[in-house]
Amino acid sequence: MNPSIARDTPPPPTEQEAAALHKQRLRAELLARRKALLDEDKIAADAIIGQRVLDWCATYAIHSLAVYQPIRREPDLSAAYNALAARGVHLCLPVVVDKDAALEFRAWQPGDPLEKDGMGTLVPPAGTTIVQPQALLIPCLGVNAAGCRLGYGGGFYDRTLAASPRPLAVGVCHGFGRVEFEAQAHDIALDSVIFDDI
Repeated sequence: MNPSIARDTPPPPTEQEAAALHKQRLRAELLARRKALLDEDKIAADAIIGQRVLDWCATYAIHSLAVYQPIRREPDLSAAYNALAARGVHLCLPVVVDKDAALEFRAWQPGDPLEKDGMGTLVPPAGTTIVQPQALLIPCLGVNAAGCRLGYGGGFYDRTLAASPRPLAVGVCHGFGRVEFEAQAHDIALDSVIFDDI
């Protein structure tokens, strides 16, 4: 064997590196599938998820819920947020305060002013009341059979769920987001997941 070829051959990836690479490929594939959804199909899926979120909140007597402002064609649940606010549920939105920190939650109701943060996400302005919600509504690119979420890789929700006391965590995901990947040490399973199919 040519010694120079042997030296240039990279070592095989570790188990952890292979798992991270698999997640990266899944992210790209699922983002492409979500982007390719026809508008009418997305509207229908959003309506199904929104109704199921309302039913879940009623079943579990949720009085305080962290919601999200959609990015990258995540399910738009604004109609459900309006209905929850009308029922007296206290809503809030997540805010990234540091790239290595847990999320902060600021009180918000539909119609309250929002501003873009450094990542381009709409958030309540600084100075808004910080709250500790009873439950978190978490958008998912994918979810495995163990209930672990595939997000964008920042780890913000995992760090938030690692805190104690831990809020309930319910994911929302398209049916095609049921995928298989190995959970890593930092992955924390969701309590339940709401899909747009059976």
